[in-house]
Amino acid sequence: MKTLLLIDFQNDYFEGGTNPLLGSIEAVTKAAKLLNYFRNNNLPVVHVQHLANRAGATFFIPGTPGAEIHNQVAPLPTEPIILKHVPNSFLHTRLQDVLCKYHTSELVICGMMTHMCIDATVRAAKDLGHTVTLVADACATKDLAVLGRQIPAAEVHHAFLAALGYFYADIRNASEIVIQ
Repeated sequence: MKTLLLIDFQNDYFEGGTNPLLGSIEAVTKAAKLLNYFRNNNLPVVHVQHLANRAGATFFIPGTPGAEIHNQVAPLPTEPIILKHVPNSFLHTRLQDVLCKYHTSELVICGMMTHMCIDATVRAAKDLGHTVTLVADACATKDLAVLGRQIPAAEVHHAFLAALGYFYADIRNASEIVIQ
């Protein structure tokens, strides 16, 4: 069974949030198309929501509007929400149990941030034996800096996609999955 995994599409990552990403609106729009496709084909959908539990956290604060899942991909009451506190959606969560319940043979993953939670979750999924399709245009990230050098979000995004595509996932765009 193919299962859609939507990771951290939360309001803090959008304009007006405390940690906006570049391309978040475009990513959630593609994710909404994937979500509709999975729902229309009666395929399982799992949402992941990050709630901050570390001192000094500035976003995903429990009980705030920023921690809520974006309305374009809001879960239905029948769709499980996996709560997490670290980048890896499998670590200390019930995600693997939920995927086993659905007899998941392939995970279709999209979400926020490509360089953090998407990377950690895709690698963990592969390590746990899942076949993974990562939806490139339904993910977003932000500019980063290292050793005094600024790396634009688009370069961060594509570098992580290239690395994950080498072994961990099949990299696709939403249009390759959503068949009309």
